[in-house]
Amino acid sequence: MNFGLIVIGDEILSGRRQDKHLPKVVELLSARGHALAWAQFIGDDRPRIVAALRDALDSGAVVFCCGGIGATPDDHTRQCAAVASGRPLVLHPGAKALIEERMRDVAAEKGEPFEPDRPDNLHRLNMGVFPDGASLIPNPYNKIPGFSVGRLHFVPGFPVMAHPMIEWVLDTAYADLVPTPHAERALYVYEAMEATLTPLMERIEAEHPGVRVFSLPSVDHPQRGRHIELGVKGAPERVAPAFAALQAGLAAFSGVRVSTE
Repeated sequence: MNFGLIVIGDEILSGRRQDKHLPKVVELLSARGHALAWAQFIGDDRPRIVAALRDALDSGAVVFCCGGIGATPDDHTRQCAAVASGRPLVLHPGAKALIEERMRDVAAEKGEPFEPDRPDNLHRLNMGVFPDGASLIPNPYNKIPGFSVGRLHFVPGFPVMAHPMIEWVLDTAYADLVPTPHAERALYVYEAMEATLTPLMERIEAEHPGVRVFSLPSVDHPQRGRHIELGVKGAPERVAPAFAALQAGLAAFSGVRVSTE
């Protein structure tokens, strides 16, 4: 099962807000034996959002979509989800009950009567208008729910709300999903250039199907200085022989220093 992430909002692309979803989703997936396959950042642009959601639906991946599910003019995700899935927007009865419960709580905290027909309260119900047939994602922070359409799961842009909601989805909808066994082995290479090592990397991948080689060069590491972190990843039973072949191949290079620490 592939997992994807879509983060929506002009504020991320402009730098007014720093994204916190990508590292957290990577962390949550890793803790459950899964990995993020891809991530996409999109501004508040309806055609782009619709196109991204259509691609996500067609992919069959589990996709978390963060941001844009409010009820202000710059929130487009709910509407785009309806277009992408070909479903009409409807007020979800469960969401309506939760939003009214939240409004009732806020009124009580302020010592005011709850007035459900007040214009601003009626407007707040728009936060529960989802594509027809959507299921709810509970929000432990303020009760305003997110929603799911198939394997697409929509949560607010606020990390304090989004992250526990994503965790709930993983532990509720995908608790029985068996992780794909995965292993990585790497070492540090000094006094070498990537171009020189590329033929070896290509040979390792050709001779060990299902294994991917990765190369992470650094020019100013505070402890190691200039070096290349070189490694292999894939199914555990394939990684071990591929890593041994990588070590043997590196030994053939004169003047190259290798360390595993």
